[in-house]
Amino acid sequence: MIDKVKVEQAVRLFLEGIGEDPDREGLKGTPDRIARMCEEIFSGTDEAAKKALSVTFSSPADNLVLEKDIHFYSVCEHHLLPFFGNVHIAYLPNGKVAGLSKLARTVEAYARRAQIQEKLTDQIATAVMENLDARGVMVVIEAEHLCMSMRGIKKPGTRTMTYVCKGAFGKDPALVDRVLAMIRT
Repeated sequence: MIDKVKVEQAVRLFLEGIGEDPDREGLKGTPDRIARMCEEIFSGTDEAAKKALSVTFSSPADNLVLEKDIHFYSVCEHHLLPFFGNVHIAYLPNGKVAGLSKLARTVEAYARRAQIQEKLTDQIATAVMENLDARGVMVVIEAEHLCMSMRGIKKPGTRTMTYVCKGAFGKDPALVDRVLAMIRT
């Protein structure tokens, strides 16, 4: 749960710390705006992927399911700067499938918190594997990190890729190659 009062106090102190006047015309409402923004972009703290993945449908099919290009935004826990990109989720059902929007909601549940990409990738994969009782899951994330683009090394456009394979995907390199080829198309 976001404590709006503390966020507003912190933003005022931050503005003063960088030499700004939090009471000048352009900044008067900024502490409140930042607090409301935090309620939105850090809302994953109170969400559970289990809830998102609780809506399932019986399915005799056990073929590969791939939902790709799920766009997301998150905030780097090291620099409190955004990172954003696409998540691709592939899984092998085991008698049930998730509603397609539920995979995107799972991404949101974990992306909307202070995060690192490596952990985000694993959390999504674990949630799908455990809540769908999938035979296997593979999650690939491609993201641009503003901590690399606008500060430090200053290399805009650089994309970081992470992937996690669980179950059947961890045992079958051909299955991994198939998913990567499907993502590229």
